[in-house]
Amino acid sequence: MRRQTLGAVAGAVALTLPWTVVWATGAAGGLSTGVTVAVSGLSVLGASFLLAWGAETAEKDVPRAFAIAVLAVLAVAPEYAVDALYAWNAGVFAGTERGIEAGNLAVANMTGANRILIGIGWAGVALFTVFRKGSSSDLAVEKRDGFLADAVTLDPDIGLEIVFLFLATLWAFLVPFGGGIDILDMLVLVGIYVAYIAVIIRGDVEHEEEQVGVPAYLQTFPKPYRAATVLLLFLYSGLMIFTAVEPFAHGLENLGQSVGIPSFFMIQWIAPLASESPELIVVVYLVNKARSTAGFNALISSKLNQWTLLIGTLVVVHSIALGQYGALPFDQKQSAEIWLTAAQSFFAIGLLVNFEISVREALVLLVLFLSQVFSEFLLIREVLVLPISDYELLLAFTGIYLVLGVSLFVSRRAALGSILQQSIGTVTDAFSAADHPRGAD
Repeated sequence: MRRQTLGAVAGAVALTLPWTVVWATGAAGGLSTGVTVAVSGLSVLGASFLLAWGAETAEKDVPRAFAIAVLAVLAVAPEYAVDALYAWNAGVFAGTERGIEAGNLAVANMTGANRILIGIGWAGVALFTVFRKGSSSDLAVEKRDGFLADAVTLDPDIGLEIVFLFLATLWAFLVPFGGGIDILDMLVLVGIYVAYIAVIIRGDVEHEEEQVGVPAYLQTFPKPYRAATVLLLFLYSGLMIFTAVEPFAHGLENLGQSVGIPSFFMIQWIAPLASESPELIVVVYLVNKARSTAGFNALISSKLNQWTLLIGTLVVVHSIALGQYGALPFDQKQSAEIWLTAAQSFFAIGLLVNFEISVREALVLLVLFLSQVFSEFLLIREVLVLPISDYELLLAFTGIYLVLGVSLFVSRRAALGSILQQSIGTVTDAFSAADHPRGAD
């Protein structure tokens, strides 16, 4: 087992070494676009496995939800880096055409990343979980009679994450009415995530699943060495992702532009697709080990911190670059992008309130996402002619998601009430435990 473990870790590290060398020596700037994409992309792949192993190893010592939350934050670090760059430029060049464009790109990149995470991440992983080889032995996969009726069942313990995501989604609908992303948005959205972390960090350490492979071997280390190993895995993989994904994303943008794909479309969709790849790789890895619940928990945690920390901290970056407080501005089209992203999240949460997602539901989520993206692309390229504008197309898809979401919540109101009651109890128990530690009279 030791030899296999060391071989797996060595293989993952080897994928990151070419990028480590070119980045550390400053040679990355001299590479061609294609080589940059290949080298940085392999580094992201290797770092993603190191992240997954670190998070699973950490589950021996901390609540699983907290370990997954840390994993989610690290995995979306590339998205923070890319978005922060645009928010910074919006502040530096405030009042100019370049500054206005940068503010719009910051919002476009953020909304694109969030919609990819659900439209491809949630839907794709659900389909992969059901149809992958060996799914019949996965306890999370429930075979049912009927057309595309098979479903992935989720652990009710992720109800807390769903509720906090629901709260963030409701607030997101209000963001465009403030004239930009402002300090109130930061206080509410970051506050939601801080509250979530405060609850899960008070949870009990769980030992429900026996690890296999690399995490199983690393968990045999004495606690100090185990903690140091987890910290090293997190730091190294986080550094690799932070430094490699932006060149990877920009390289993909340049490759796309060279074949005639509009720059704005590339920044909203191709760059986020690259920066979301660590999360999707990690989740597929977890699902492939028949840990579907942990995989979906990682996806939901990623969505939660992107929908809270990512949006909330953009105004901080923008204000620092501006030299004073200022809301991050965006135009009317980006308002529609935010509403559409919130509506997609609203519908997706409606799918999960009964702690399962069927093949049919996953396909609806995927088809709606792809339909909107390709329709917008064809409009931009003037291949598709519609009697409505690009802005009105976004509002139309927003309406579709809202109608479907409201229908789900109405039909599943009992499940919604149950999940809210369960989460209130979890929050109450967590803070009660903090006020009355074990052993207290």
